[in-house]
Amino acid sequence: LFRSIMIKRKGLVTVLSGFSGAGKGTIMKHLMERHGDIYNLSISATSRAPRTGEVDDRDYFFKSREEFEAMIDAGQLLEYTQFNGNYYGTPRDYVVDLTEKGQDVILEIEINGALQVREMYPEALLLFVTPPDATSLKERLVGRGTEAPDVIEQRLALSYEQSFQMDKYDYFIVNDDLDACVRQVHEIIQAERYRCFRNKENILEMQDELKVFAKGDKK
Repeated sequence: LFRSIMIKRKGLVTVLSGFSGAGKGTIMKHLMERHGDIYNLSISATSRAPRTGEVDDRDYFFKSREEFEAMIDAGQLLEYTQFNGNYYGTPRDYVVDLTEKGQDVILEIEINGALQVREMYPEALLLFVTPPDATSLKERLVGRGTEAPDVIEQRLALSYEQSFQMDKYDYFIVNDDLDACVRQVHEIIQAERYRCFRNKENILEMQDELKVFAKGDKK
């Protein structure tokens, strides 16, 4: 008697990053609005103090500087960085616990962090978001109206340097039409779940089921 194979699949870790001004945050906002029932947006740990209205374990995992550095020493972070004297990073156990339950997790982080994740978690899916061209990138940064011209020039210069990291990602996402871009990100993640290397347990189970048909097997 054969039994139906119960599909077992670990959750997928997806990293979304790209140039400043590429629209990563907007993509994530719309993706979670449409598919928040199947995706978990990773929560970062930080050593900075909570701001008004921020809640521990919801907005961030708030840690003291000593606690954060202990996490670094213990290898408990998938990636981390420092900004304005404070640490920011992604707790490894938080992500692994969700994926072991079969839940997909998305990290919206910077490029250096994404490459750190790839080193510690090789099976992670890396998506790089870019505007359609350099002119559009500058127009978006200027259009935000939040930064001085010299800061914008610094961000554009950094984007040039970061462009040499793009080929280390799995997919290249052009954010021209937002609706189409959000749909594309969702479709890529869903298709990626069915890659054979992500379904080794199911493949082994099917092979075991098929043993009965092996040549010379009389069972």
